[in-house]
Amino acid sequence: MAEQSFEERTEPASDKKKDDARKKGKVFRSQELNSAVVLVFGGLILYLTGASMASGLAEMTRGLFSSAAAYRITAAAAPDFALGIIVQFGKIVFPLLAGVTVIGLALNFAQVGFMFTLEPLMPDFNKVNPLNGIRKVLISRRSLVELLKNVLKVTIVGYIAWDALRGILAETITLMDGDAAGVLSFMARGAMALAFKTGLAFLVLAALDYAYQRFEFGKEMRMTKQEVKEEGKAQEGDPQVKARVRSIQRRIAYRRMMQDVPTADVVVTNPTHIAVAIKYDTEEMSAPKVVAKGAELIARRIREIALEHGVPIIEDRPLARTLYGTVEVGEEIPEKLFQAVAQLLAYIYRLKSDAPGMRMN
Repeated sequence: MAEQSFEERTEPASDKKKDDARKKGKVFRSQELNSAVVLVFGGLILYLTGASMASGLAEMTRGLFSSAAAYRITAAAAPDFALGIIVQFGKIVFPLLAGVTVIGLALNFAQVGFMFTLEPLMPDFNKVNPLNGIRKVLISRRSLVELLKNVLKVTIVGYIAWDALRGILAETITLMDGDAAGVLSFMARGAMALAFKTGLAFLVLAALDYAYQRFEFGKEMRMTKQEVKEEGKAQEGDPQVKARVRSIQRRIAYRRMMQDVPTADVVVTNPTHIAVAIKYDTEEMSAPKVVAKGAELIARRIREIALEHGVPIIEDRPLARTLYGTVEVGEEIPEKLFQAVAQLLAYIYRLKSDAPGMRMN
């Protein structure tokens, strides 16, 4: 039976995969939530500042009409005239525009945090491939969900709008005897009521959409077990490569250690299974130091090098075992072994002074 080529994505996305996706601008967020919050808070801002904005617009309009005869619009003066109107209009509606902008930016930051990337702007020919587009529209689950969401949104918002308008239709008869201000006030109240009810409905839909987008993004970012293994290898290093590196490091350390044996003052043995080379330079060291150690074949090689270079070899089983088990190569002798090592070195120095060139083995 052929091996299954497709592996299900059952593992949650790793932090590295999430970071890589974020660098590419691939994050989950709900556009519906942005639209709903901007609509609701924009309506609230308009409700709080609508009267002053309407008054400002009315004052600007009266000023334009009252002084219209005094303006001479020429090709040279038209840009300055238009710019003045735009600036004046911008000052009036600035609270609404600024509030909506701040809310939109704050909501985007709350959803995805600070993120700047040009990756989504890079050309991708798969996006313009008509076959991929047809597949996404007709086959993908996301397209079906978006279709159902839009149908649900139109249905709910349409019903709420109809219900809101039905509640104020009876009042429209009284507008026949009202003035322009009354008609505008009625229209403004009706629009605000419709906006708030629609916005609240949008918020409910947006909350559901946010939960769905988060679930869909998490599902899309899932990894196969093989991907998890490969990522672990990439982060921690291939075990074979690491083993090769450790082997090279051991060989280098071994050669360096054997090069230090001729400089040792004494080699302590077990007598055949363990060998520890000790060196003490009173001018450079605060305490004796282990420059080489090993067991079995390495111990034999240390003894051979010591014999070749006239380094004394002393059998002291307890001291050899303790040094081999507790002190690493390059480390100084611990304080608890000072006395034993000092006595050994003193013995070696005394023998050397009595019989220069003597080998101890």
